[in-house]
Amino acid sequence: MKAAPVLAAFAPYRDVQQILVHTGQHYDVNMSDVFFAELGMPEPHFNLQVGSGSHAQQTAGIMSRFEPVVLENQPDMVLVYGDVNSTVAAALVCAKLGVPVAHVEAGLRSFDRSMPEEINRVLTDQLAELLLTPSSDADENLRREGIDPRRIVLVGNVMIDTLVRLLPKAKGLLPFDLPTRYALVTLHRPSNVDDSAYLREFLEALREVIQDLPVIFPVHPRTRQRIADFDLHWPSDEGLHLVEPLSYLQFLRLQSKATVVITDSGGIQEETTYLGVPCLTMRENTERPITTTLGTNTVIGRNLVRLREEIANILSGTRKSGVLPPLWDGNAAERVAGAVRQWLINISDKKRANSDGLR
Repeated sequence: MKAAPVLAAFAPYRDVQQILVHTGQHYDVNMSDVFFAELGMPEPHFNLQVGSGSHAQQTAGIMSRFEPVVLENQPDMVLVYGDVNSTVAAALVCAKLGVPVAHVEAGLRSFDRSMPEEINRVLTDQLAELLLTPSSDADENLRREGIDPRRIVLVGNVMIDTLVRLLPKAKGLLPFDLPTRYALVTLHRPSNVDDSAYLREFLEALREVIQDLPVIFPVHPRTRQRIADFDLHWPSDEGLHLVEPLSYLQFLRLQSKATVVITDSGGIQEETTYLGVPCLTMRENTERPITTTLGTNTVIGRNLVRLREEIANILSGTRKSGVLPPLWDGNAAERVAGAVRQWLINISDKKRANSDGLR
């Protein structure tokens, strides 16, 4: 969702050649292949097919497979996105080889080092040459960490570009009928689903939610596996609709019509803010605070009592109304492409000037 609009934004620049690398960190058909098709992305030039594993195994696997790609193609710059293991692995490879990195979605911070994603974000931003931020709070975070302000460019949120472009297509795509009102639930973070006691309590809380509001729950493979591992049981109430992971367009359709979204995802906090849908985030913190200060997101921690209270408030008509953050306008990718191309031009001019000076 982040790379697709940037790829398209570079297309008019005939002087910029793009090479797309898919690390294979997300490899399930429902969580990878279908996204390429719906987003209109070209086939990757390289698929590293790293698959699953521990954080160390996955990061090391990506590094060892990505390094030959960089050495073979000698890029002038590598763009990395977000905060997954692929992000920091690619940045580390480039730093060792002296290849500049641009980080799209730089500067986000939860200030919680127990989150693997936070480690990935901090390290990537320290390694990146060009830091492309989605919001002003990200700029402040980077300056506080000593990043040269000249390397920071506020571009806006590229995920919103994809949402704006594809929202009109997200109609009538579901294989089931939607209730008039419903809660949309996603849960996948290890801090939630790897905790058997909490996961059991969360399922019990769902039983109560279902009494007032139908629940649609696209179940992440990790969550489904943990429920089986812990010998837990789904609520048997007919108001709970368990579905396989959905395509981007299908999930966007569900989000846009939901009464409330309950999640531990980062990107969903942003999408619900744009859509004006109340979002309850089941985490102790967020790296996207602008979704709480300006948007429709409320961080409620793992407090299941508060979950019930917030849902009751929403159903009674007391809901959080938000506004769009600045530059979440569907044009962030164009600003990314412009900033990167200008950087490439500047570096080319410096190299030419240095060469002329040596003569």
